[in-house]
Amino acid sequence: MAKNDNNRNNNQNGMSLEEAGRKGGEATAKNHGREFYEEIGRKGGEATAESHDREFYEKIGKKGGEATAKNHDREFYEEIGQKGGEARARQNDNNNNNDDDDNGGRGKMSRSEAGRKGGKHSHDND
Repeated sequence: MAKNDNNRNNNQNGMSLEEAGRKGGEATAKNHGREFYEEIGRKGGEATAESHDREFYEKIGKKGGEATAKNHDREFYEEIGQKGGEARARQNDNNNNNDDDDNGGRGKMSRSEAGRKGGKHSHDND
């Protein structure tokens, strides 16, 4: 309790560190858009990747999975599995039905499309 009292007393305005942090975060959010947060997130991820190995990520992944399992039941996993399967099916349908050169901005092109395009370009040089 003494630590929290010190935090409140150390600020001239009588504001706790928690409140000051919240206000600072709100001010930052007003001044920066999505791109700002994406960039700092990317930079943080890159810095973390440089300083940690595969074992680190395996460990935190296991912890996260265990925590999720404690908080959710079988129905939760069935639901997210269903959603994931449906999303993958839509992605595959989009890849198979889209013959545009840039795939409409929807991700990677299918292997068959890549092979067809690669074959087309290799014959152009003959």
